[in-house]
Amino acid sequence: MTKRFADKVVIITGAAGDIGRAAVFRFATEGARVVAVDLDEALLQAVIEQVGKDGGVGIAIAADVTQEQQVKHFVDAAIAAYGRIDILFNNAGIEGDSCGIGDYSIDTFDQVMAVNVRGVFLAMKYTVPEMTKTGGGSVINTSSVAGISGAAGFSAYSASKHAVIGLTKSVAKQHGADNIRVNAICPSAMTGKMMDSIEEKIQPHNHGAVADALRESIPLKRYATASDIVSTVAFLASDEASFINGAVYTIDGGLTA
Repeated sequence: MTKRFADKVVIITGAAGDIGRAAVFRFATEGARVVAVDLDEALLQAVIEQVGKDGGVGIAIAADVTQEQQVKHFVDAAIAAYGRIDILFNNAGIEGDSCGIGDYSIDTFDQVMAVNVRGVFLAMKYTVPEMTKTGGGSVINTSSVAGISGAAGFSAYSASKHAVIGLTKSVAKQHGADNIRVNAICPSAMTGKMMDSIEEKIQPHNHGAVADALRESIPLKRYATASDIVSTVAFLASDEASFINGAVYTIDGGLTA
């Protein structure tokens, strides 16, 4: 595989999840030095150990993206280890509950907004200034198709993903002159742990029917894979996307067409 990211340093949050793990391996395979961040320390360490066995380079840092000092710590650790940050993949996220607005827990709402919005904000707050010092970089924020349309029952999740797009566009406009590109991806349903959880929350006793209906609603008649998502992330991080800034990329098999 082409070493598009040789000598580049990438921070990936949510690195122990399905998309995050795929991103870690993709960037490492293409030559990047990876800083993998997640709450799940054991799984995170296993990911980085595998990167090393495959000939890649990376470090694992357990952190809560909602906590400012922990975010500052993993950014500082990336600089201490590798001297710069070229790419930030803001990927940590949670789906929250599925229920009517009247039944939605305030605590759960606050948690979803903290991880999905505050986490994205904090990572950019501490990473973008470091990118400015070294001549620029690329930020990719994970939104969702729920960030460009409503998602019945998932009010907090949809609100948070709309907010990610707002943050993306604002920072893209503010820091384009610093050669920092900020873009968002909006995946639809993807095979993996989060989608399993969403299907179960929508219809606990028949989540297979939920999966069938969702697949049928997608023109390509299938869920995305982690590789589908990460291929777009890698493109947006690369020099091939050097004039793409403030964009919102749907990765949805035609669902929102």
